[in-house]
Amino acid sequence: MDRTRRERWTRYRFRSVWDLDAPAARVYAALERPEEYPRWWPQIRGVGATGPGDGRSGSALIRSALPFTLRVTATELLRDPARGVLEVALHGDLDGWARWTVRPRVGPGGRGGPRTRALYEQEVEVRRPLMRWLALPGRPVFRLNHALMMRAGRRGLAARLGAGPQAV
Repeated sequence: MDRTRRERWTRYRFRSVWDLDAPAARVYAALERPEEYPRWWPQIRGVGATGPGDGRSGSALIRSALPFTLRVTATELLRDPARGVLEVALHGDLDGWARWTVRPRVGPGGRGGPRTRALYEQEVEVRRPLMRWLALPGRPVFRLNHALMMRAGRRGLAARLGAGPQAV
């Protein structure tokens, strides 16, 4: 397989929508603290600071259903609470970017408590050699693995937010 064709198979674009029964400010506050992710997102196995304590970059260990752990470094590109946007550059086993966009959402029929829609977008290229080698046959499995991880993350955050403001 030529290089250009292989690169096409090693690039991924993901989009996940999380509808949550919590105010947008609480959802944003939880998402802007990645060091807390391992407490509610089972596939985020560890997060640590890599910068000089400025909070702008950190490393993460991620493992979902597949039997290997991804190592990435995330560097903050944008943190805008007024617009509800968090964006990072990703390097390591995955290179690219990821973005959360958090917006208030009206409940069905305009009733109910505060609701939020959190949109997760990610564009990455796989750099881990084994995943690159398995790019073509593994693509559906890698996409399913990501979907399972995102579903578990939504459930974990919903449970954490449901525990009350002190949990966030």
